[in-house]
Amino acid sequence: MRRLFVLVFFGALLANAGIPVAAQEVVDRMAARVENDIILYSDIQTLSRYQQLVDGKAESDAQILDRLIDQWIVRTEAEVARFPLPSEVEIQRGVERLQKSFASAEEYEARKKQNGLSDAEIRGITASQLYLSDYLDSRFRPAVQIDPKTIEDFYQKSVVPQAKARGQEPPPLDTARDDIQEALVQRGINDEADRWLIESRGRLHIEKLMDLGAK
Repeated sequence: MRRLFVLVFFGALLANAGIPVAAQEVVDRMAARVENDIILYSDIQTLSRYQQLVDGKAESDAQILDRLIDQWIVRTEAEVARFPLPSEVEIQRGVERLQKSFASAEEYEARKKQNGLSDAEIRGITASQLYLSDYLDSRFRPAVQIDPKTIEDFYQKSVVPQAKARGQEPPPLDTARDDIQEALVQRGINDEADRWLIESRGRLHIEKLMDLGAK
């Protein structure tokens, strides 16, 4: 999965006019301030539940907060660039891919219920993932160049040994070439994005307002 990966930044999902202010202050404490915007603890909790749904486990709150800060940076630049939002068809396909990653529809529904996620939350997270990853792809893909020697080295050092370890015959290089190139391009995009995010963080006012423990 891409680093942003796993990617998502969305608004205060638990904000509800019917909840008393005192209760909101307990649930939606401010976790961080990035420039003039805030990230709420409820954002961290929602992404944590989504990670539990997808991976069966979640990162620490501190790690998730760092993801949300990175996603704020990407989202803000994408909006300034007027990058187009994903279509409803693309979002629905993303949701369906998630559903098909489970053994059955019943398992998906059970895990969704277990982690306290609504269909609207999952759809919103899916839309955000698509928006952020598509923007990073469009921004950094042109800078990533993969030469034939790199593809051949990856094939010999990774594809062939992994296939043999599974007791399988490795696919011919010509058959695997396009997939290997795309995997290497995605790795290059991630590396470029990581460097850009580190530089961007240094230019922003970021204030973490909660002690979330070690990463």
